[in-house]
Amino acid sequence: MKILFFGDIVGRPGREALREIIPQWKKKYQPDLILANGENLAHGRGITEKALKEILEAGVDLVTSGDHIWNQKGIVSLLEDKEIPLLRPANFPKGVPGQGARIIEIRTKKILVINLISRVFMHMDYDCPFRRADELLEELAEETDGIIVDWHSEATSEKVALGWYLDGRVSAVLGTHTHIPTADARILPKGTAYISDVGMVGVRDSSLGADKEMALKMFLTQIPQKLEVADGPVEVNAVIVEIDNQARAKKIKKLQEIVDPAPIEN
Repeated sequence: MKILFFGDIVGRPGREALREIIPQWKKKYQPDLILANGENLAHGRGITEKALKEILEAGVDLVTSGDHIWNQKGIVSLLEDKEIPLLRPANFPKGVPGQGARIIEIRTKKILVINLISRVFMHMDYDCPFRRADELLEELAEETDGIIVDWHSEATSEKVALGWYLDGRVSAVLGTHTHIPTADARILPKGTAYISDVGMVGVRDSSLGADKEMALKMFLTQIPQKLEVADGPVEVNAVIVEIDNQARAKKIKKLQEIVDPAPIEN
């Protein structure tokens, strides 16, 4: 089984690029399941119903998220609708709207997708992602033929630690959040595919998908700026993970392509 996973999609340019690249990569790589982190879908921060609909129509099967999940109005109703394939991090406090994990059926197979968020260098005090992963695996792992973890995390030390912690217990631990692709894609000794950060689907000549001039002004003056999504050719970053019949990863391949997509019609 092949899982195609896109890193953080940043704003309209990212959505447009995804719409263009998915048909090409579906033909080339023939994935069984397409996942994407969408926490920056709408204007670079958060998710709206319209933005979510665009990438689902483009071919994404399930959307994960992170710390910006609450930035747009209307997100609670989206998360509470169990028919919408959208996750928020599972280690938010209990009682928070939405789901942090979901089982997806692909023909005769069941894939568990878990969304976790880290604690190091983050702005909120989330529940322990390591212990929450234990709880979810104890509750749901026996029902599944593969387990994919979107690990939305800032510190590489914490990212790597969770990879080792879950090695042999999940099929893949795929890092998101920092928007910069890392060069450490590998299969860990017990059969878990790992990468510290998949990288973004966002404008190449930018600061993490935001206008670079605005970002430079902020760093030079230390005055907060409202960062707007940049414009230009988009760097599309993803990985494709192959899973065997024992839910172990056989291969992880880093994918990257620069596209200059046509605008989405309103």
